[in-house]
Amino acid sequence: MTVRKMQEKRGWPFWLAVSIIKPTLLTTTKRTWIDPERLPESGGCVVAMNHLSHIDPVTAAHLLYDYGRLPHYLAKAGLWKNKALGRFLTAAGQIPVERESGGAGAYAAAVAAVRKGHCIIVYPEATITRDPDLWPMRGKSGAARIALETGCPVIPVGQWGAQDILPPYTKKPLLFPRKRITMAVGDPVDLADLVDKPRTMEVVNEATDRIMQAITHQLEIIRGDTAPTERYDMRVHGDRFKDRKKTS
Repeated sequence: MTVRKMQEKRGWPFWLAVSIIKPTLLTTTKRTWIDPERLPESGGCVVAMNHLSHIDPVTAAHLLYDYGRLPHYLAKAGLWKNKALGRFLTAAGQIPVERESGGAGAYAAAVAAVRKGHCIIVYPEATITRDPDLWPMRGKSGAARIALETGCPVIPVGQWGAQDILPPYTKKPLLFPRKRITMAVGDPVDLADLVDKPRTMEVVNEATDRIMQAITHQLEIIRGDTAPTERYDMRVHGDRFKDRKKTS
């Protein structure tokens, strides 16, 4: 059920996606949304979430759509190689990311989208967490840079349950019995003291750390547990899904 009235023009891609995906989610999942009213009703914003599964964008879209926002994602540019899918993603306002080029084009497109009043969903970890207990890893700077450039609010969301539907780097979803998806929405991350400062690495890293702390806090609320004091860092601890990725 949609709780808030949608203010953005949906267009045919969203009508098509919603008609297919939402009934499937309503049938196969149970949902707990915690403080979802903290999502802005309108205006450009970044929604920053932890990353558990390749199905995360679908479950995140369910939350946002219920509360009157259309989700816009930074997606791998390789998805556009399929012409039909590429047309669909472009029409839906999704943003291709060329990882080899450092994502500069995607950053500019994301900034432009926020300034147009769109809601951008960003997974600051940039990949599914490798932490053995599925806590958020060390974050990358994309969400922070978008927020510092535009001054838009960053809404931290902790989410849990998507990994039970589609475990990392597996292909077959586990739809039954129904899985519970829980999302906790936090207050905007306070970056006010950083917005007008020069974009030094120190400033960007501080903004990134605040965002990751806020996301982690929301996940702690969901799990009723305390995250490790040291975040998992793939550059230090490695990729424990390396072999699984080769066969997926």
